[in-house]
Amino acid sequence: MTAPNGSLHGVRVLDLSRILAGPLCCQMLADHGAEVIKVEPPAGDDTRTWGPPFISKTMSAYHTGINRNKTNICLDFAAPGGQQVLGELLGEADVVVENFKAGTLAKWGFSDEVIAVRFPRLIHCRITGFGIDGPMGGMPGYDAILQAYGGLMSINGEPSGPPMRVGVPIVDMVTGIYAFSGVLLALHDRHTTGRGQLVDCTLLDTAISLLHPHSPGWLVSGQQPQRTGSAHPSIAPYDTFDASDGQIFVGAGNDRQFRQFVDVLGIPELADDARFTANADRVRNVAELRPLITERIAQRRRHELGRELLSRGVPATPVHDVGEALTDPQVMHRNMVVERDGYRGTGIPIKLSRTPGSVHTAPREQGADTRRILASLGYTNEQIAELIAADIARIPESE
Repeated sequence: MTAPNGSLHGVRVLDLSRILAGPLCCQMLADHGAEVIKVEPPAGDDTRTWGPPFISKTMSAYHTGINRNKTNICLDFAAPGGQQVLGELLGEADVVVENFKAGTLAKWGFSDEVIAVRFPRLIHCRITGFGIDGPMGGMPGYDAILQAYGGLMSINGEPSGPPMRVGVPIVDMVTGIYAFSGVLLALHDRHTTGRGQLVDCTLLDTAISLLHPHSPGWLVSGQQPQRTGSAHPSIAPYDTFDASDGQIFVGAGNDRQFRQFVDVLGIPELADDARFTANADRVRNVAELRPLITERIAQRRRHELGRELLSRGVPATPVHDVGEALTDPQVMHRNMVVERDGYRGTGIPIKLSRTPGSVHTAPREQGADTRRILASLGYTNEQIAELIAADIARIPESE
């Protein structure tokens, strides 16, 4: 099942991954036309049970957000028969994405060396928490673990509060995006060399890469970054403020924007105040600046003020909740909420003019395509029935 005219039409991807980073990578590939076969173990992808809310007994809302546009086969790789099917699937694939514990594929007969020899054109994308070697090699890692280990929690939260996890699984999600990019790079290289390669992505590498601007600041000065809440450590004003009917975020990133900002607030003289003339002055004296602008913002309504500031070239916006964001007219205009055959999800953020991506298949039940995929590998109806009877391959209970 491939998206018509997608830029990755003709690319076959084997999704052996679970949870978030790998499935997100594979969903992005599928959105842009790749044929993605998701392989689930008998126990299923853990995210099927991550709720509420649930779509059905075996489908959580969480799972639907990262598994559309894929076919689904359920196999037990611990059994020799399952390992044989895995080998045949790898032989038909251009890309395999997996996030098994270190050594798992080797235990099943598919070490890195075996993959390189048996499937020289295969692009093998491996996603792990810390990598497979080094002092932490092979250790398990979830998003929040790497937010803590990689320093992200230390810079998130209010100045007077404790370190805090970022409210979305940002390490997992960005790792999925990095994996997507790595697969595309490897596919491009294969056009020239004819050879596949290993794409090695870790949650740790992602967490460290996300520390900007705190990492260059520490590397240059040696000073430990402090938590700043919604504020920016290097720009002022760049923060959330209370309007009369809710909150608004204002990011005056340069001197011109600051001048426009204070003019809208009716205090234009602040732009010529020596304490606030340049950004470095405003950052240094932000404790004096903040109450002066807070008083004026509190008298305004958030949407009205946001529109006026934007019209004057000052980045500003009401602070939306999730519902407000997902029903916003501009979000809808950008097709960032999609509906198809009862499926509702977020849209495709990478928009191509000639080969756009598409949402064409809702997330599938575990094993929904087991029979069809095995048949495409050359298995007869009798052989498929034997695999199902032996519990090596599984189909939905409803079949």
